[in-house]
Amino acid sequence: MILAAGAPAVASAPQGLLAFLAEVSQQLAVSVDLSRTLRDSADFVARYLDAEAVSVFLVSEDGLTLECRACQGPVDILGLRVPLGQGIVGRTVAQNRPQMVRDAYRDPDFATQVDAETGFRTRSVLCAPLVTAQGVIGAIEAINKRDDGLFEASDLDALRLLAAPMALALNTARMAAELVQQQRIRRELGMARRLQRSLLPRRRRGSYPLRALNLAAQEISGDFYDFFDLPDGRIAFTVGDVAGKGLDASFLMVRCASLLRWAGKEGLRPSDWLARVNDELGEAIAPGMFVCAAAGHYDPATREVVWANAGFPPLLRVARDGAVEQFDAEGPPLGILRRMAFPEQRTRLDEASLYLYSDGVTDVRGGDGEPLGVDRVRALVQELESRAPEARLRALARRLRNLRVTDDITLMLISGDTPRSDTLLLDRSFPARPGEMAAVRHALASALASAGVDAARRQALVLAVDEACTNVIRHGHGGGSDALIQLRLLREGDVLVFELLDNAPCVEAGSLQPRDLSDCRPGGLGLNLIDSLMDEWSLEPREGRCGNRLRMVKRLGAEESR
Repeated sequence: MILAAGAPAVASAPQGLLAFLAEVSQQLAVSVDLSRTLRDSADFVARYLDAEAVSVFLVSEDGLTLECRACQGPVDILGLRVPLGQGIVGRTVAQNRPQMVRDAYRDPDFATQVDAETGFRTRSVLCAPLVTAQGVIGAIEAINKRDDGLFEASDLDALRLLAAPMALALNTARMAAELVQQQRIRRELGMARRLQRSLLPRRRRGSYPLRALNLAAQEISGDFYDFFDLPDGRIAFTVGDVAGKGLDASFLMVRCASLLRWAGKEGLRPSDWLARVNDELGEAIAPGMFVCAAAGHYDPATREVVWANAGFPPLLRVARDGAVEQFDAEGPPLGILRRMAFPEQRTRLDEASLYLYSDGVTDVRGGDGEPLGVDRVRALVQELESRAPEARLRALARRLRNLRVTDDITLMLISGDTPRSDTLLLDRSFPARPGEMAAVRHALASALASAGVDAARRQALVLAVDEACTNVIRHGHGGGSDALIQLRLLREGDVLVFELLDNAPCVEAGSLQPRDLSDCRPGGLGLNLIDSLMDEWSLEPREGRCGNRLRMVKRLGAEESR
């Protein structure tokens, strides 16, 4: 038999037992590895009692069974489960009393099944409970004295003495293992929480029409939200709530949020957007899990919102005068069945706001202990409607937190109150390189949308500014450099002013002339585009430094300037 390193030698006299016990206690005390402690305990008992086989059983987490966690001898019974109270080992734990059976087959509780299956012959049995301050945690069992002998009362006393330090060591090792497990779970929860937070979009300040927040009821949330700008100036948005709790729901939330952003970047209609995500989720989602979600687009220029609702709570349109319109879900939750339809809904936000919220909001318990429900949520948002959008959303969150929150809370507010006063809509600096222009066009389209410019005119104005920037890069910076170009967009009443400032060599405005359109050579039509798309433009040197300032002006129509 192979013993653990440094195992004590065999002792047969009572004085030798005490020395052996001291050595065993010392060796068990230095290990917090549960598996090693279990193996060492079985080896020590087999060595001292000269037993053919030894096994260690521990009580299961549910307290209903005993499981063999370590064994030594000719038969491997590792993993064997015995109902509490059955068999000799089950009786030992149930009665919390050591047992000595000198003829196993005469004991009414002896289970013969293992002998029948393995061919091993059990003659005599010793069994002692493993007891801690918290109660019995298991038992250690020795089977058959070698050389056909029988266990004696002294052997039972020795097993009882050995069981005490073994129980202490096993309990310490088990608590250490549980602590490691708890720390691992905390790390995993922390990673899941950080991953979830990384998926949330950055907060936009100023006049951005969309605001959202998420309040997790526990360490990780099953809710999510997202919004991002589309190249044409519209804002795409999603909100969702995953059925279930814990890490499984958290991972499904990450998957669904990622799929919604992936599909939404294509600018699909909301009905097609949710249908695609639903089919993707249907291929991998676990049975019984699903996601309630809404996804759509908001156009700041027209103030129109279009969305599809997959089992999400009703959306609320709240007008300045307090009138509320409710839009109930018309599609099923995501992930239940593939190839489902998700009808679109729409509204305009002229002097109005649209509220999206997870069912954690309607499940908040009021002072009477009853859930708020949609009606009381409607009353809350009506009461707060006179406040500015940011203050309104924060006040709503505070009101909910002062009540009893039972689930994750996600709130999203889309405000149709686009500012119309004079304001700086865009101030962006970028290296004079062609590769930067895609991001510049995107930012400009979003700024124009927030100013109420319709989609067709946005596209034309972006084209004119793009042509001006490209000319600066090509002719002023030799096709590309790290020098910065600054683009500013200002609104002055019903006028949009585009300013382009560069550090290129100064250019005389008189040297720039639109090309004769009868000339069929390729390129060189930038000034023609600016002439046709802008109401006026001027070029002058920058004050006090080298460089140029191109100023382009566009007057808005009556509908856009209201």
